Amino acid sequence: MAQYTKPKKIKRKEHLLKDGQVCTANYFVSKGCLRMYYINEKGMEQTTAFAIENWWVADYGSLDRQKPSHFFIQAVEASEVIALDKRIENELFTKLPKLERYCRIIAQKALAASQLRIKYIYDFSGEERYKHFSKSFPEFVQRVPQYMLASYLGFTPEFLSKIRAKKL
Repeated sequence: MAQYTKPKKIKRKEHLLKDGQVCTANYFVSKGCLRMYYINEKGMEQTTAFAIENWWVADYGSLDRQKPSHFFIQAVEASEVIALDKRIENELFTKLPKLERYCRIIAQKALAASQLRIKYIYDFSGEERYKHFSKSFPEFVQRVPQYMLASYLGFTPEFLSKIRAKKL
């Protein structure tokens, strides 16, 4: 499998993908933490996803259609990823049906998590979202800067400071 992939080291704050570029690979995080975000209509960064060790990340819409992305993928900390090029991935799926099944299961789990996140944004208060997230993903709370975490949870860094001050 190593002959089909490209290991890549990424410095903190370096981008794997920028808005307007076509996403050409699926990235497996072997070390570090990445985030996906976009710039909203107010010019603010809106974090939509994080990925840590053993997680995959890509702009799947851009990757699938080979159209320009609306997202950025950036290293939150110095990271190492393994890039699996879209064309090679498709060849491997033909040769290795178990790999395609594995990727489908990963994609289904990611979609399910995304659907739950949307539900939580609508149903939970900001405090409830933070409490649920910090219990479900404690590794992120310490690794991710407060402004990124606040953006992901749908509120301001100042509101997050107030929540944390309550020691939830």
